[in-house]
Amino acid sequence: MPKLGVNIDHVATIREARKVREPDPIAAATICELAGAHGITVHLREDRRHMQERDVRLLRQTVTTHLNLEMAATPEMLQFAIDVLPDMVTLVPEKREELTTEGGLDVVARSEDITKVVSSLRKHDVAVSLFIDPDLHQIKAAVRTGASFIELHTGSYASAYDFGEGNEWEEELVKLDNMAQVAQRSGLLVNAGHGLNYRNVGPVAEIKGLWELNIGHAIVGRAVLVGFDRAVRDMLDLLREKR
Repeated sequence: MPKLGVNIDHVATIREARKVREPDPIAAATICELAGAHGITVHLREDRRHMQERDVRLLRQTVTTHLNLEMAATPEMLQFAIDVLPDMVTLVPEKREELTTEGGLDVVARSEDITKVVSSLRKHDVAVSLFIDPDLHQIKAAVRTGASFIELHTGSYASAYDFGEGNEWEEELVKLDNMAQVAQRSGLLVNAGHGLNYRNVGPVAEIKGLWELNIGHAIVGRAVLVGFDRAVRDMLDLLREKR
């Protein structure tokens, strides 16, 4: 089964709604790990709308599995990552006005800049993943940057599964599967995520060779109702069913 990385950004979203101390994303990360999560993912955005620099620094000291820092490929964020040294950096596109990440990183268009960021991070023994759409050209470009991982953007599949008509979701799943196999044959390790939830995660979890699924909003949403321990264990149960 693929590993489970839990994105805890929206714990901080709730906290920042009132600019208070709770709920504490560091405490949430600890509960997720105790429940069996294989990693913790956070996105430190340019506008700092949820996670704050202090959060990431504390998580670096407390996470015992692995810490995956999502960030834009900017000089500011590169310097922060080198200072903190997470286990992995996932480079993502970022726009201030978006509610959440809307698509994959355009590695083809930004190949030179991204390659420099990847090279700098690898010199500090930080694994690098590129969050990209399931597109052959993007995969080929990702290989050229020297990144060791990609994360396939599953948003189109998730939307088609939850809200689409007919067999659109199956077409998106085939695309994800095909590109995952292409990436693995090219020497990349493959993660996947975005929009995955308790209803739609099963078919993606069956894709051969996936390393990790990063899931956030759905788990945080269920945790509001049943607690983080139960929410993480429920997701792990679904992934185990697809061994």
